[in-house]
Amino acid sequence: MARKMFEPVFRELFPFWEELSETDKEYICTNSTALTYKKGITIHNGEECSGVIFVRSGSLRVYIMSEDGKDITLYRLHAGDMCMLSASCVLQAVTFDVFIDAEENSECYVIDGCAFSEISEHIPAIKIFTLETALGRFSDVMWVMQQILFMSLDKRLAIFLWDESTRTGSDTIKLTHEQIAKYMGSAREVVSRMLKYFKNEGLVEYSRKGVTITDKKRLKELTL
Repeated sequence: MARKMFEPVFRELFPFWEELSETDKEYICTNSTALTYKKGITIHNGEECSGVIFVRSGSLRVYIMSEDGKDITLYRLHAGDMCMLSASCVLQAVTFDVFIDAEENSECYVIDGCAFSEISEHIPAIKIFTLETALGRFSDVMWVMQQILFMSLDKRLAIFLWDESTRTGSDTIKLTHEQIAKYMGSAREVVSRMLKYFKNEGLVEYSRKGVTITDKKRLKELTL
């Protein structure tokens, strides 16, 4: 029953799937779970090996947190995305803790980390896939750090709004000022002041429904 549910997805997701024996395929599927996370809950607190998470629907936020409780969003996961950093038993070289929250009601497939790690010990293609996936996410993390350390806030905000508009296919970004600040690693008050400046310049309009881009050409110029 488990294999019937998970295998069609894993066959598309994992380039190494056909290299696995029937026993290994059965083992991974048996150690997989379909879970639904409610909006707002923390699904990975940085300490345990939660496993390999594949997002079927919804949105997750991956972030790091300082000792005084300040957090920085590393990246977000949407439908079709996968997270390896939640499986510390698979990526043992990762020594920092990440946290994952459900930003929306989200449906996920979770592969037990220990089971995935066990199979990878005798299938080199799995280790290669795991490292390549993690490397891609580290590129995202470095991009975030580069923005925080070296870019002005107006450019960072323009990049965020442009990327969100591109991702959703809409000129309206349905996020609050507080959510935008959280994703950017900034303070709500600072983001609100910059959005007010963008509004006065005719780049955006905003309301309770979110932020609407009104001059895409000039906003794009700010991202360059």
